[in-house]
Amino acid sequence: MSETNAMQPARRGAAMVLFSGGQDSTTCLAWALSRFERVETLGFDYGQRHAVELECRKTVLEKLRAFRPEWVQRLGEDHMLDMGLLGQISDCALTREQELRFMENNIPNTFVPARNLLFFTFAAALAYRRGIETLVGGMCETDYSGYADCRDNTLKSLQVSLSLGLDAPMVIETPLMWLDKAQTWMLAEALGGRELVDLIRLDTHTCYLGDHEHVHEWGYGCGTCPACQLRAKGWERYCDR
Repeated sequence: MSETNAMQPARRGAAMVLFSGGQDSTTCLAWALSRFERVETLGFDYGQRHAVELECRKTVLEKLRAFRPEWVQRLGEDHMLDMGLLGQISDCALTREQELRFMENNIPNTFVPARNLLFFTFAAALAYRRGIETLVGGMCETDYSGYADCRDNTLKSLQVSLSLGLDAPMVIETPLMWLDKAQTWMLAEALGGRELVDLIRLDTHTCYLGDHEHVHEWGYGCGTCPACQLRAKGWERYCDR
């Protein structure tokens, strides 16, 4: 997984972005649109409690299509996969009506086991069929909740496995891997100015509880779940820089 700066010129080829409609995946989508000639998006419906993000992603896609002339040409087909089976076997606070808490291993019970492994595997299968060799995800192990499938080593290993299993190169790009949330806001600003920052702030969704009614300076959410707290703290550091 290569590390590239925000303003690197676009390169030839296509990418598929794992796009949930949240802050991180929207920033990654803008990152990909700044680099690749063609960018497709992929969403997953796995019975998540915060399914409002699936509605937000439609709004974000519509706005990004009109954001910059070159992005209109580069943003291609959007795909949605039904991953309901994952929700059925994942007994966690993101797929069940459970109180948010930390488990014995000090990981929040919002952890969906193997979610990113499955997402990238299905994305690779779709990308292979569509002639795409690059997958982009918003995983990060700087400001994160300790999810094992967000770690750089996990995704490097998966990149090798996917490439071997498909007998074709499959690159996993994680632009946010070594950024904290404040730096993620800064990356959005570098990619699209304050206009993109405001789009992410007001039109994306991150809250684990699906609260898209209460608005804060950093966007919509309950303000208390781990996702909201990370987003809020990052916004505060971004504004104080």
